Amino acid sequence: MTFLNRANQSFLTHARLWYLVDAKDQINGRLAAYLGQILQGKTKPIYHHQDDVGDHVVVINTRHIILTGSKWKKKLYRHHTGYPGGLKAFTARDLHERDATRILWRAVYGMLPKNNLRPIWMKRLHLFEESEHPFAENIFAKLEGPAPLPKRLEEFTLEEIENYPNQPILVDLIPNLKFMMRVDSFIKTCNKEMEEFEKKVN
Repeated sequence: MTFLNRANQSFLTHARLWYLVDAKDQINGRLAAYLGQILQGKTKPIYHHQDDVGDHVVVINTRHIILTGSKWKKKLYRHHTGYPGGLKAFTARDLHERDATRILWRAVYGMLPKNNLRPIWMKRLHLFEESEHPFAENIFAKLEGPAPLPKRLEEFTLEEIENYPNQPILVDLIPNLKFMMRVDSFIKTCNKEMEEFEKKVN
């Protein structure tokens, strides 16, 4: 290994880099755990729990984040104003409508260790509701989210939809069994309507 290669690796190891992460269609909890590791510097070989070696993370499209199950309606976020009777509670959907970055911010905040470094780490987390952000010149690399992006129904070709029961690719691309059943029923209804239409025409 040449001196320049060693110098480049040393620079990348010790420098505080900027990463870009797209939160669109990402699960809130899994993404928060992933961001927490980067903020703490656990992806670096020089990591130590007492040292601040984390990087900056710019997260875009937080408005399009995903909560699984019925968390949008049932999950509550509470805070206290400090005055008597000042306990406030909001559902996840209400909080998301007020501030589309707050749910992910609180998830990352809860994932980090409860010590004096947590406020410093959180200052390096930059959240934006949409894709626009002012840190384009600082970005070192764009990182893929932890959850694989599901393939939407309109992204499938007609051949894949017609061969759906015999198409093994769709089983891997669509993890939700209920969604697969809806696609199957949709195809059957379309086929019935086509048959009825052909009978009327003939």
